[in-house]
Parts: sequence; structure tokens; C-alpha cells
Amino acid sequence: MMWIYIGFIAFVITMLMIDLYVVNRKSKVIPMSIALVWTGVVVLMSLSFSAVIYVMYDENVAGLGLDSEGVPIPSAGHTALLQFLQGWVLEYSLSVDNLFVFALVFGHFRVPLAYQHRVLAWGIIGAVILRGLMIAIGAALVSRFEWVIYVFGAILIWTALKMLLTGEKELDPEKTFVVRTARQLLPVSEQYDRDRFFTRLPTGKMALTPLFLVLLVVEMTDIVFAVDSIPAIFLVTTDPFIVFTSNVFAILGLRSLYFALAGMIDKFRFLKISLAFILLFIGGKMLAEHFVHVPAGVSLAVIVSALAVGVFTSLRFPARPSGPPDPELQQAED
Repeated sequence: MMWIYIGFIAFVITMLMIDLYVVNRKSKVIPMSIALVWTGVVVLMSLSFSAVIYVMYDENVAGLGLDSEGVPIPSAGHTALLQFLQGWVLEYSLSVDNLFVFALVFGHFRVPLAYQHRVLAWGIIGAVILRGLMIAIGAALVSRFEWVIYVFGAILIWTALKMLLTGEKELDPEKTFVVRTARQLLPVSEQYDRDRFFTRLPTGKMALTPLFLVLLVVEMTDIVFAVDSIPAIFLVTTDPFIVFTSNVFAILGLRSLYFALAGMIDKFRFLKISLAFILLFIGGKMLAEHFVHVPAGVSLAVIVSALAVGVFTSLRFPARPSGPPDPELQQAED
């Protein structure tokens, strides 16, 4: 079983390294058209992998699709396929909330567009590692304590109600724990040194660049959002392989989606309501599982429909236009 995880992680890291050091070796602004193409590519890869999931579970590759006694589970491939798609769409939709924070952080630190790709690329690598650890811990808890699932359900309902009733406080990156700690431990340069995370001051002393602080905030943000999204996926399936792979594909699609929507993120003002509804639905479905069974296909349809309604209403009833974008963010510093 372990070789499946190792192979999948190796594939993901290889793709990211090719992206960082071959395709995008030089920092540059990614046009919206290219970002849309890459978003489509990642979506196509995710759908293709769902077919791989079907075959692996249907053919019981490496013990997948077997019960605790080693007996093949009927319709394991079909069930795994629906669970992966439901988990992927769920994680993708919940991860969209990160885009709002990315835009805020990049604006606060005045990160040139040409450098944002590098931050998100390394952010994805860190997110894969951190989420992998969180999923491993979550899987161990779920397998050992069945009641943990109900705790996850309660967390989602509480989070959804908080989103609907109290809103969210605007993040101040400078006041975050990671930024304050970094500034206390090491000096931070005032200027960007191209797309580098570290630089040398005129005194010869090694220092962090503002770009590294941005990376720290991006990683911290992913951990915070993962506290909500990972319990959600465990309410869809407790299979750690499906949980992990659906999470990774959702994260991979997040970066290209940001560049595709960077200029219009604020237009999706009703999307948070859709996300809150999805959290309520998943949490409530779990708590009522003993009384009402909702098929995976129906759950997938509900999630997709909620997202579609959020996007449609946002475009149909747009907010008042804000001021023009900051021109200084359009140019990379030398």
C-alpha cells in the first residue's frame, strides 16, 4: 500500500519541480489566458485520475477496495469514483476561500505579479506536506475513535454558522504569529531581491526578503483553512488514499485558478454563502447518517449546484465597482 502513496507523491513533486525550474524558470507575469488553460489541464488531470481510482479499486490494486477481512467490496470502483469526485469538488470549492486571502496578502506586501507564481508554487509544496501530515493524523483518529466523525460534523456546522452570522475579520498579515516571529528571529530586508526568499544586507548579514514573509503567511493560511476542509472530506470518506489524492488535486488547481481569477475575485461576493451551505450540508448529513442516508451521487450534485448558484448570483447581482488596480503591482522590481 505504501508504494502507492510514494509513487503519487513523487509524481506530484516531479510535476511541481518541472513547473518551477523548467517551464517557469524565470519569473514572469502569467496571462489570464494561460492560467485558464492550466486550470483546464488540472481539471482534466483530476477527472482522468478519477478513472484511475475506479480501476484501482475495482481491480483491488494493492489491497484497495477490500474490506478488513480481505474480501472484495461490491461496486468498490464505482463507490470510490464518486467519493473521489465528491471529495475533490468539495476541497476545490472550500479552497477557493484561500484566493481571497492570497489577493489580500499580495496586495498588503505589494508583491509584483511576476513573483506571485513562485510564492504559490512553493506554497503548494508546503501545503501537500502539511496536509499529508494532518490527513495521516485524522485517519488515525477516525480509525481509532468512531465518535471523532461526529466531532468533525459539529466543527463544520459551527464554522458554517460563524460564516453566515458573524462574517470574517479582515486579516492583517503583519500581526500574524508567523510574521512577528520571523521578524524577531531574523532581519528582514525592506526591498525585494527579485524572486529570492533570502538576500544579503549591505553589512553582509543574511536576511529574509518580504517574499519569504508572504510565503509564511500563505502556508499559515492553508493550515487554518485545512482545519475546516479536512474534517469535511473525512465526512465524505474515511479512505485515506481518496482523502489525500482529492486534497492534492484540489491544491494543484488552486494556483492556476488564482491567476485566472486574480482580477475578478471580489466579484464572487455570494460564494461564501454557498460555501457555508456546503459545510452545513456535509456536517448535517453526517450527524443524521443513522436516520437518513444520502447517496454519494446526490451529495455531489448538491455541492456542485450550491457552487453554481453562488457563482450565478454573484455575476447576476454584482457589487459596486471598486477603484482601479494598483499599477505598481503590474511591474516586477529588478
